[in-house]
Amino acid sequence: MLLSYALLFLLAQAPTPAPAAATPEPTPRSLPAGPVVVLETSMGTIKIGLHQDKTPRTVKNFLSYVRIGHYDGTVFHRVIPGFMAQGGGFLPDMTERAETLMPPVVNEARLSAGAGLRNSRGTVAMARTNEPNSAQAQFFINVKDNHRLDFGIGGAGYTVFGEVLEGMDVVDKIMAVPTTTKGMHQNVPRTPILITRARELPAAKAATPAASPKP
Repeated sequence: MLLSYALLFLLAQAPTPAPAAATPEPTPRSLPAGPVVVLETSMGTIKIGLHQDKTPRTVKNFLSYVRIGHYDGTVFHRVIPGFMAQGGGFLPDMTERAETLMPPVVNEARLSAGAGLRNSRGTVAMARTNEPNSAQAQFFINVKDNHRLDFGIGGAGYTVFGEVLEGMDVVDKIMAVPTTTKGMHQNVPRTPILITRARELPAAKAATPAASPKP
């Protein structure tokens, strides 16, 4: 049975205005201290830093999907201008990639909110159904400040676990693509926006101390 990871009814009722002429830059925030994942897409590269210290279960879950290649060949299947881009669960023909799905991860929205992470422009959060602890592989990238999705404002909230470090210009280009309805799915790009590969970058090597000068 195909599962649609549509966001909570708040998301479904979100306005869909045309992209603004000048797109605001993300509000300055402290950069994630955890691993970095690169999404190579048909529209460019998006580099995402992960808040492993603040949302450990969610980051572990996301990295597990990256490492088994779940995201490779999937698409951004839900694109709403002025709101967010959602992906990670469907193939270009809009069939669900179900063979590599793992059990849902516990919602860490309370943790992320407590750590000061909000659903702000440039952040990455987990998509889920109305059941708070239902997130599996799908994620979304906020293209504006969507603070109503935070824990305590939007009920159980949506776990923020990462931040776009590079490639918001790519996300903004994704926002401008024409969309349509395909079967039960709305806001689907007419031309599939493919995630060709998701990969985790190697951890940065510790800097080698400079040799002390000889006396």
